[in-house]
Amino acid sequence: MIAAPLLRRSFLTLVLFLSATVAFAQDKPAGTDYEPEVGQSGKDVVWVPTPQSLVNKMLDLAKVTAADYVIDLGSGDGRTVITAAKRGARALGIEYNPDMVALSQRNAAKEGVTDKATFMKADLFETSFSQATVITMFLLPDINLKLRPKILDLKPGTRIVSNSFTMGEWQHDRSVNATESEGCQSYCTAYLWIVPAKVDGNWKLPEGELTIKQSFQMITGTLKTAGKSTAIKGRMSGDQITFKAGDAEYRGRVGSDGIKGTIKARSGAGEWSATRGG
Repeated sequence: MIAAPLLRRSFLTLVLFLSATVAFAQDKPAGTDYEPEVGQSGKDVVWVPTPQSLVNKMLDLAKVTAADYVIDLGSGDGRTVITAAKRGARALGIEYNPDMVALSQRNAAKEGVTDKATFMKADLFETSFSQATVITMFLLPDINLKLRPKILDLKPGTRIVSNSFTMGEWQHDRSVNATESEGCQSYCTAYLWIVPAKVDGNWKLPEGELTIKQSFQMITGTLKTAGKSTAIKGRMSGDQITFKAGDAEYRGRVGSDGIKGTIKARSGAGEWSATRGG
C-alpha cells in the first residue's frame, strides 16, 4: 500500500510531466517530424524524388538563369525549386500534400533561399502557371497528356522539362541522361520541349501565299509565289520559324503583327514577311 504523502507526490510528478509534455507539443512547430517515404501515395502520383544529379541536368537543359521564373509541378520535398533558387531564379513549387509543402519551406529556409523559393498547396489542374518561363515536372504519362493542352497555350518559348516521362506524340526537342557514376540509379533521363508559336493556317506574303500545317513544333505546307507552288518543311522553336522551300531556306520570328525574317538561296539572300490570311 502506498502512503498518502508518497501518493500525492507521485500524482504531482505525473501532473507536472504531462503539463510539460503538452507545453512542448504546443510550442513545437507542426509537422517538424514529418519524413516523406519514397512511394507514398499522392493525389495524382506517388512520390519518388528526382535524383539531385538529374535535377541539375534538367535545369541545365532548360538553361535556367537568374532571369527565369521556374514552376515545379508536384514539387515534393522542394529540391528542384531550391536548386533553381540557388541559381538566382525565382521558383515556385506546386504541391498538393500540405506536409510536403511545409517540409519544402523548412528545406528552403535551411538553404537560405526563401527570398527566391516559394511553395503553395494547390491542385495542378486548377492552378495557373502562365507566368513561368520554365516548367519542371516528374509526373506520369497520363498526367503529362492531361496537362499538355494547358502547356501548349503557354507563351511561345516557354521551356518544359520532364523527368523520364514524355508528352505522347509531341516529340521532345532535346534530352539528357544522368549516369550511375553521378549518383543516378533510376529515372535518369530528362526531356525538353520548347512551346511553339501557333502558325497553322494561311499567311499572305507580298509576292504570294504561305499555307502551313502544324503538328506541335513540326510544320509542312506549300509556298505559292509567281504562280509556282513549292512544298515546305520545317520546324518551330518558340517564336522562331525555319523551313525550306526548294533550295531556299526561310528563317523568321513570329510576332503579333506577323512573321518577319530572312531568305537564303543559291540566287542570293533577302528578306521576307507574312501576315495572317483568311
